[in-house]
Amino acid sequence: MPKHHYLPTTVDTVAWGFFDAALAPALTIESGDTVTVDALPAGDVKELPSDASRIRPDHRLLLDKAVRGNGPHPVNGPIYVNGAEPGDVLQIDILDIKPNQDWGFVAIQPLLGTLPDEFTDYETVIVDIDTAQNVAHLPWGTSLKLEPFFGILAVAPPPAWGRHTSIIPRAFGGNMDNKALVAGTTLYLPVFNKGALFSAGDGHGVQGDGEVCITALETGLTGTFRLTVRKDLKLAGPFAESPTHLISIGIDEDLDDAAKQAVREMVRELCARTDLTRNQAYMLCSLAGDLKVTQLVDVNKGVHMMLPKTAYKAK
Repeated sequence: MPKHHYLPTTVDTVAWGFFDAALAPALTIESGDTVTVDALPAGDVKELPSDASRIRPDHRLLLDKAVRGNGPHPVNGPIYVNGAEPGDVLQIDILDIKPNQDWGFVAIQPLLGTLPDEFTDYETVIVDIDTAQNVAHLPWGTSLKLEPFFGILAVAPPPAWGRHTSIIPRAFGGNMDNKALVAGTTLYLPVFNKGALFSAGDGHGVQGDGEVCITALETGLTGTFRLTVRKDLKLAGPFAESPTHLISIGIDEDLDDAAKQAVREMVRELCARTDLTRNQAYMLCSLAGDLKVTQLVDVNKGVHMMLPKTAYKAK
């Protein structure tokens, strides 16, 4: 029978700012097991609220004690999934996501964001989160509905890449900042290491496609995932689906090339799931696929296509 596990945020389970295939697993599970993962917000001391009572004790401890890489994200893991081998696919069913604190922050930071030369009056604001009402109260007087998701969902990168910054998303996933990956969706990632070595972090309370100023509403989240090894699938990069849509994911430094990758991957997936020819799948993408700019701010940019499942007939 599948088991349930819990991974807290501790000095021994958080890699702050990096991924590394050489990291020892923080937890070992069986394929099909579920795991609840705590995640802290990205950022540092300067992004904390002035009221120290609002800061979780594990957050404060990790700010003082965690080994740091060159990224701002505390990433929880890795989780070793028995049976996963390079060339397999890890299926990540996102079962539940909830904020685990009553605040988040939004920031404009030096030389970052979509318009770094135009926004040089650097500022960080603390945003109050009302979990009972599922809203974020912005300091200028309006509120937004929470749509929480993990900015970082990843397997470990290929060993030859060594220690990899948490900032730049690549084929292993990572800092994709994809707001479509909410509870109820499934993400598929290619496996590059024995055990897959899954990690999660970078909690977002709400974000627009693009994440243009450099941050979402950065906050702490608790998420529950089912991790399943898929030996019947082959992928070169991330792909996702919701109950209603296929979600192809393109990641590249060039936005045009990221868009091309998202289209190419949707065509591939349609051909795998239907009897459509490649030409027909390409035409269907033009008719029913919506290309969205995932994010513009993580060096490698993101584009994802969302195509409704009602637009095609599965095999």
